Amino acid sequence: MKKLSFPHPMIIMLAFVGLATLMTYIIPAGSFERVMDKQTGREIVVQGSYQKSENKPVGIGKMFLSVPEGIIEGAEVVVLILIIGGAFYVVDKTGAFQSGLESLIHRFRKAKSFLLVIIGILFATAGALNGLQEEIIAMVPVLMILSRKMGYTKVAVVALCLGAAIIGGAFGPTNPFGVIIAQKVAEVPLFSEGLYRMVFLCFALILLIFYIINQGKDPNADLGTTEKIPDKMSRAHSFILFLVGLTFGVMIYGLTNWDWDYNEMSAIFFAMGLSVGIIGKLGINGTAKAYSEGFAELVFAGIIVGLARSIYMVLQEGQIIDTIIYGLFQPLENLSLGLSAFGMMISQAILHIPVPSTSGQAVLTMPLLTPVADLIGMPRQVVVLAYQYGAGIMDLVTPSNGALMAILAAAGISYKDWISFAWKPILAIFLVAAVSVVAGVFLI
Repeated sequence: MKKLSFPHPMIIMLAFVGLATLMTYIIPAGSFERVMDKQTGREIVVQGSYQKSENKPVGIGKMFLSVPEGIIEGAEVVVLILIIGGAFYVVDKTGAFQSGLESLIHRFRKAKSFLLVIIGILFATAGALNGLQEEIIAMVPVLMILSRKMGYTKVAVVALCLGAAIIGGAFGPTNPFGVIIAQKVAEVPLFSEGLYRMVFLCFALILLIFYIINQGKDPNADLGTTEKIPDKMSRAHSFILFLVGLTFGVMIYGLTNWDWDYNEMSAIFFAMGLSVGIIGKLGINGTAKAYSEGFAELVFAGIIVGLARSIYMVLQEGQIIDTIIYGLFQPLENLSLGLSAFGMMISQAILHIPVPSTSGQAVLTMPLLTPVADLIGMPRQVVVLAYQYGAGIMDLVTPSNGALMAILAAAGISYKDWISFAWKPILAIFLVAAVSVVAGVFLI
């Protein structure tokens, strides 16, 4: 008898599209009124305006149509993945990544744990500054080299980098796509309670790194080659790596100060890839060939991101998203402050499955929860924390997060293996978040 294998990532995503379609037949349709918020430039919902409406179940034809529509809807992200992937492939073809990693690992050959700490801090910083996730997809080939050189499993290295980035975005005080939007809508001062957030960010990050260092080693790793002293990095390789770092710096500055979006990010990475190819002596044709090979490597990852959009589009078409929101948050008004804060975080986590956009979830839920908080005497800042933690940490779990599924697909890691390895640190991070929201009721 043939042993059943765990479903392919594409099957998992399509199953969620089918489940979302089924939910439109079961969950009643309804909606809140929405008004334009001048401060954020986004539509926000009106508290107390929920009304049931005529059910609009999604048919089979529309379900299949949502697949190409979701990919088209997420075109900017898909293009970003392909272009950054192509650029990183060009860098890899020049040998700069290999040379840089060998030099770095040799330097920290007697302190690999310290190197993992540095990597965790770097990714957490990027997550806190610009919500780094999709960009990691293109870094996967480099991370796989790192895992082999360090003697850690590939799932451990992905957990370190993606986990640290998500912790930075979920716990930090500066993520423009999460906490900043939520604070604007909740009408609390921007960047307020930053120190409080940073304390719990450090706790969560320490737990993750400690787990990776102790549980992520590959027992089958052959580290004999790491003792070899690598050749000194060439000036060309050093300059290429400098350009990569500079490009990320410009991207972060553009996102935070120039209102950049996906297209601007794609443009600077495309320019970087072309420049690197010439500097790395690949030639014009060689650079173009490397770019096209990079595109091919990440096409499937881009499709996964598009399928995640399809899930949301089906729920939106059936007009059941607002009903889910209403059902999750309405019961919280009758709980004690501590339980209500914890319940808000759990509800935000559950809601993040059908609403994978963190910024979209902020404008959906903050206008509903801030009046509730005022009514029961809960600080609005705690409402923002509950949203940050619930939606942010859930990005490490939910298959509707296209970035997570695309990273796993690019790394050749099954969703089953991911959950088997990551559930313990994820649970520990959720516990840190729970302590933060409950303590926030009394300390903020």
